[in-house]
Amino acid sequence: MTKEELRTQVCIVGSGPAGHTAAIYAARAELKPIMLEGWMANGIAAGGQLTTTSDVENFPGFPEGIVGGEICDKFRAQSERFGTRIYSETVTKVDFSSKPYKIMTDEKEVTADTVIIATGAVAKKLSFPGSDEENGFWNKGISACAVCDGAAPMFRNNPIAVIGGGDSACEEATFLTRYGSKVYLIHRRDELRASKIMQKRAMENPKVEILWDSVVVEATGNEKGLLGGIKVRNVKTDEVKDIQVSGLFFAIGHEPATAFLDGQVELDEDGYIKTEPGSTSTNVEGVFAAGDVQDKKWRQAITAAGTGCMAALQAEQFLEALHDAA
Repeated sequence: MTKEELRTQVCIVGSGPAGHTAAIYAARAELKPIMLEGWMANGIAAGGQLTTTSDVENFPGFPEGIVGGEICDKFRAQSERFGTRIYSETVTKVDFSSKPYKIMTDEKEVTADTVIIATGAVAKKLSFPGSDEENGFWNKGISACAVCDGAAPMFRNNPIAVIGGGDSACEEATFLTRYGSKVYLIHRRDELRASKIMQKRAMENPKVEILWDSVVVEATGNEKGLLGGIKVRNVKTDEVKDIQVSGLFFAIGHEPATAFLDGQVELDEDGYIKTEPGSTSTNVEGVFAAGDVQDKKWRQAITAAGTGCMAALQAEQFLEALHDAA
């Protein structure tokens, strides 16, 4: 099949707050960007992880909060308003071996002078009865972001559980003690993988109880149709006990969406794109990375938007330098 060929100064791969902020800045600079927003890339709709979030309450400008899918629609509309061409196609391959660069989907081949990668990272989830979105309690008490959702009224002064054993799990368990009456840290082994200082903070917090050698095997609901409890199995004794909780947070890591790059951009040991400190520049000239695909620490919509702005401004400067050198 012959692919449709498109040409642009700026190609943005991915959507969400990073991609759309980059698109808005690039479009307002009259760079006429093309965005390949993806079609259920990594199992998530265009817009990224925000589309799986019920209420977004920590993004400025929405004092009453806003549904995740709705704010993504607003991002998209604003990008289009300034002239971004958006295609609901997933990038399968790139060629950064020579300039201009090539970005390919199943149907299109885009040639671009600069590329902004904003494909995000997907929170790893566990699968057990009651954990899914369609028939379970995902976004009804189960989440993968304590910072995003932990302050919700449903969790306040109620018991909460966190699954994991690394730094993120210990940090989120400690963070959630601000809101929950008690926090269970559930780990399948008999020792934590977290750094000593993070372990110490969690273990010494009187509101944290660690359930060693344990896994969650089922989530159950309450009379309101929200998460009401979990069944926890001890992997050594096979004993199963019921624990009443209003919240369950997965803290088992994220998977950055970088497989399509096929080694053409430098990644760190966890698969995140490496960028220069204080910059969105990658090791490939004219290729920039924004949002969670290069941020393993903060992973917030507002920080993603900030790096999207940075990437667009850097791309504009790069193009100006190209023009001056011509």
